[in-house]
Amino acid sequence: MDYLQCGAYRLSLERPLVMGVVNVTPDSFSDGGQFATADAAVDHAHSLIEEGADILDIGGESTRPGAAPVTIGEECRRVLPVVERLAGCGVPLSVDTRRPELMQHAIAAGAAMINDVSALEDSRALQVIAGSAVAVCLMHKKGEPQTMQQNPQYDDVVCEVRDYLESRVRAVEAAGIARDRIVVDPGFGFGKNFEHNLALLRGLRTLSLLGAPVLAGLSRKAMLGRLTGRPAGERVHASVAAALLAISEGASIVRVHDVAATRDAIAVWSAVRGTIRPAPAQTEKGRQA
Repeated sequence: MDYLQCGAYRLSLERPLVMGVVNVTPDSFSDGGQFATADAAVDHAHSLIEEGADILDIGGESTRPGAAPVTIGEECRRVLPVVERLAGCGVPLSVDTRRPELMQHAIAAGAAMINDVSALEDSRALQVIAGSAVAVCLMHKKGEPQTMQQNPQYDDVVCEVRDYLESRVRAVEAAGIARDRIVVDPGFGFGKNFEHNLALLRGLRTLSLLGAPVLAGLSRKAMLGRLTGRPAGERVHASVAAALLAISEGASIVRVHDVAATRDAIAVWSAVRGTIRPAPAQTEKGRQA
């Protein structure tokens, strides 16, 4: 597949895509709730677009290890005003949710993609996406956020994650969702320990053989903290390195907090590899650099 269909957007996969993270949560591990209000989240989103984000991923419920779930009403209150204000911003909006009710409202408000950590296992969520034109990201996780990091076990993490994602792709296609709308995500840190995460990164190319673009979300995660000894806010260099490694192993999309740094690194990587460079980022005056 050489493109991803996100509603009205057709995104070329000839170059790596950068998905910028917009956490509308007070308890995000990565940014400490800096963008928990709609105004702050919208301002941040525009900054990420200026830095060159290809997609924005907006979330209103933290799924970090140990996080408690929020009510559907609270999640909608956080996310929908941001989606409504960003609709028509020029890049597709993804909403990070596992709730079918929010999926439906977000699509009506202008979302072009749903990023579901539960991989549309909820039949209601599957129906919502099947009845729309949006793209969907199917993520693997083992357990729930409150308990998923309590001694997760695998016989072969790469094979088990691959098999699960393959089964979800088949189920989603059977529901009428075309392959050009499907993305898969191995779920780094979602029911995986340090060694599992490293094994998945080494074996990422295996997942790219599923016939759907692979999204890698390694930005600022705990495995990078273990490797560097740095807190979440100081993991930009490690995050960029992890993004490049993921791309070199077959990832088509990287989900990141630090868009400008990641795009700069991809530009260098692409030039050396002789591949297509990312499109020019916008300057602070809104002109192409």
